[in-house]
Amino acid sequence: MRTALGAALALSVVGCGPAAMAQAPSKDARDGKDPKADTKSDKPDPQLPHHFTPEEKVTTGSVTVGRQRVDYRAIAGTLVIHPKGWDDVAARLDLEDKKGPDDKGDKGGAPKLTSPEASMFFTAYMKQGAAPETRPITFLFNGGPGSATVWLHMGAFGPRRVVTPGDRHVQAAPYALVNNESSLLDASDLVFIDAPGAGFSRIAGPDKEKAFWGVDADAHAFAEFITQFLAKYGRYNSPKYLFGESYGTTRASVLIRKLETERLIDFNGVILLSQALNFTLLPDVPENVPGLDVAYVLMLPTFAATALYHHKLGSDVPQDLKTLVAEVQKFASTDYALALGQGAALPEADRARVAAKIHAYTGLPVDYVRKANLRVTGGMFEQNLRDSGVENTGRLDTRFAGPSMDPLEKNADYDPFEASVGSAYVTGFNDYARRELKFGDERAFLPFAPVFEHWSFAHQFPGGFNFGTGLDVLPDLAMAMKYNPNLKVLANAGYYDLATPFYECAYEMAHLPMPDALQANIEYRYYESGHMVYANEASLHALHDNVADFIRRTATVLQPAAGAKAGR
Repeated sequence: MRTALGAALALSVVGCGPAAMAQAPSKDARDGKDPKADTKSDKPDPQLPHHFTPEEKVTTGSVTVGRQRVDYRAIAGTLVIHPKGWDDVAARLDLEDKKGPDDKGDKGGAPKLTSPEASMFFTAYMKQGAAPETRPITFLFNGGPGSATVWLHMGAFGPRRVVTPGDRHVQAAPYALVNNESSLLDASDLVFIDAPGAGFSRIAGPDKEKAFWGVDADAHAFAEFITQFLAKYGRYNSPKYLFGESYGTTRASVLIRKLETERLIDFNGVILLSQALNFTLLPDVPENVPGLDVAYVLMLPTFAATALYHHKLGSDVPQDLKTLVAEVQKFASTDYALALGQGAALPEADRARVAAKIHAYTGLPVDYVRKANLRVTGGMFEQNLRDSGVENTGRLDTRFAGPSMDPLEKNADYDPFEASVGSAYVTGFNDYARRELKFGDERAFLPFAPVFEHWSFAHQFPGGFNFGTGLDVLPDLAMAMKYNPNLKVLANAGYYDLATPFYECAYEMAHLPMPDALQANIEYRYYESGHMVYANEASLHALHDNVADFIRRTATVLQPAAGAKAGR
């Protein structure tokens, strides 16, 4: 969960650098009448303490999805965001009080930044000629926290896709960048957003990390971005969706509550991919919190799916994936959960029976399972499934495998999946952004912001603060669904995801604190892939079809009043 890839590859910010001149499109360009119109500079107001200024680069293109060609206008740019409590009038007065001699002299000293702010990068794709009230718009973001949204952009739904075939390490550059037949542009306009400090986004000012790097600060920044975007591009009256992956599902749950209850902006739907809403249920947690055994229950079906994929199971268990995981889910939630709940009081006969069953479902030796006290963590499984630790499986996608860094380690210490595909995505986007989007020639693209020494997991959820018990945003999503009973949710998960196991998805949703009737607003889709389900081409096509269908079914379209005449 450290990044969209669950990585430990947080890169250092290389400095904000001077902000480029703001570039605003002509009215015709915004209206789609002249999409090739040149942008023009708009100098920042020297009286405002802005370090950053909004930017915009407009290009055009087309993508073919199925047999449908979609002509679009692409906008690569930034919006300037301020933290909660920022007041533009107070900032102006504070600036006046703090002006130095250079600020008033002929030398023209630059205004000093008196409060933190962020320049958030986005890439928007809007279908040419579509009326805003009839065209859905989806805001997409990866997770981390602190990840850029390069993965969803170049792997899932953007008009161009990086090809990463197979379940082994992808060859080095050049990488294939192709028309994305699974782009979501056939169903919705798209806005890919980079988190503050990641991608081409930057943060600046005093206490900038505290201002933007935390659960609530991050959600506020995204709420600010979305409300600004809706206003600037005239999309308030469009059907609206959020799409979050990994920590992006955590963000989406807090964000939708903020948008609906604090800003009174209802959305049609929230789409979750590889979700993590209650962090006490993650596979990385239970070893450090003795007595918290639910995570072991939720990851066991993923162990079984992975062992089947790597041919580690005997003929005494189902060889069909869906049949197997259904059987393992039943065992995990009954006999296994009861055994773990007894702790040291578990009778020896029951301990032996459960250990044998875990062996049958995972391929791990019975002695190893018993030494682990029936509690095998995700890292232990990855390290020991294949060849006694000589080769370990992936975490974000357990179909992948690679040489173990240290065969004697207890847990796998890197993720072969991330190592296999990371370069393709980052390289592909760097080339695409500069060559086709015409953005970023003189600045570095940062896949991950270095958030972890600063990130605050303290969270104010409905009713109070959630201190000391682990991050849990189930109350946020539940409140949004109660506040707007028409809000629909589509939950997507991969069978081979050991970062956010698919069984965790169903467990979390079943425990949302809301009336049972609202459970009918939630739909589930599962894929034979991992955390980034779109890394598998068949799953990518299925993901597109499921999400496009969800949007088409839930998007409300304004119909003309009876007898009304057509407008201009």
